[in-house]
Amino acid sequence: MSDTAAAAASDADGSAADRSEREPRREEHKRGLFARIALFVRQVVAELKKVVRPTRQELITYTSVVLVFVTVVMLFVTLIDLGIGKLTFWVFG
Repeated sequence: MSDTAAAAASDADGSAADRSEREPRREEHKRGLFARIALFVRQVVAELKKVVRPTRQELITYTSVVLVFVTVVMLFVTLIDLGIGKLTFWVFG
């Protein structure tokens, strides 16, 4: 049986695909600690360059929406808490 046929056969039951995702490839060498840290820092810097900062007006709008939402949720939770408290005092007296 050829390599591709064996891979297709083992792929049918899913075991080879699961194994290959868990185990690192044998031919790749493992990087050292400092090389991995340097790679991580380079990737973080690359991702931070993609960040788009909001304008002042967008920031004010987003902040207002969050504050209004938090206030509404606070009022809802307060009313539910007061209602459950009154109900508890009424039941247990």
